[in-house]
Amino acid sequence: MNYKTLVYTKKDDVVTVTLNRPDVHNAMNKVLINELTRCFRQLTTDDSVAVVILTGNGKSFCAGADLSWMKRMVNYSKVENRRDSHLLLEMYEAIYSCPKPLIGRINGHTFGGGIGLLAICDMTITVPKVLFAFSEVKLGLIPAVISTFVAPRMKLADMRRFFITGERFDSVMANRIGLIDVIVPAEKLDDIVKSCVEQVRSSSPYAIKEVKHLINNLIEMDIKEYKDFTVEKISELRVSKEGQEGINAFLQKRKPNWKR
Repeated sequence: MNYKTLVYTKKDDVVTVTLNRPDVHNAMNKVLINELTRCFRQLTTDDSVAVVILTGNGKSFCAGADLSWMKRMVNYSKVENRRDSHLLLEMYEAIYSCPKPLIGRINGHTFGGGIGLLAICDMTITVPKVLFAFSEVKLGLIPAVISTFVAPRMKLADMRRFFITGERFDSVMANRIGLIDVIVPAEKLDDIVKSCVEQVRSSSPYAIKEVKHLINNLIEMDIKEYKDFTVEKISELRVSKEGQEGINAFLQKRKPNWKR
């Protein structure tokens, strides 16, 4: 896959997607947004991929919106701004709805829309002294589009505080409020990411896909509809090929033979 703003690497069934605009701290512009959307839509249908790692090149993970892109926005009409905002939403939706397990290797500072990217990840791992901020209010804006994806990770009280102040906070605070799952020494980052990859690869690929579907529906469905959905879904998985293989492997005290 050829990209201008991403580096796409694949080793066996593990794909690493690297934001590759280090000179501007991997800030998002239209090209990066469109390429991330295209990349994750393709990953959705790629049966050869078991797990995806999302990270950044350079000192930052993602600094939010690109300055030159923002300069052009100043003169946009409301209609043009709505169109741009929809492109941003489509990018987050493409990543959010991708059935592949997504590990966020948060290698550096993350601001604004970059927090939306890490919030979508299924697991987030970072190093000490990384800084985060919902910096939109400092520009007279709000973290509107990303709020849908940030909300499942944060308490409303924390969202109010950090959305309103726009203050910078460190890895420890990011972990405390739910944005970051694990903090590790920089020299251990890749080892822990690899350990997470191996944990994922030992699980049923079809079950992982259905877990993500299950959780997404918990957020989106009303409670009665969701309860009915859960009964139908567990019944379906118990008779599926991987469900049968997993149960039989457990009963026979052997490792399941997942077909990837």
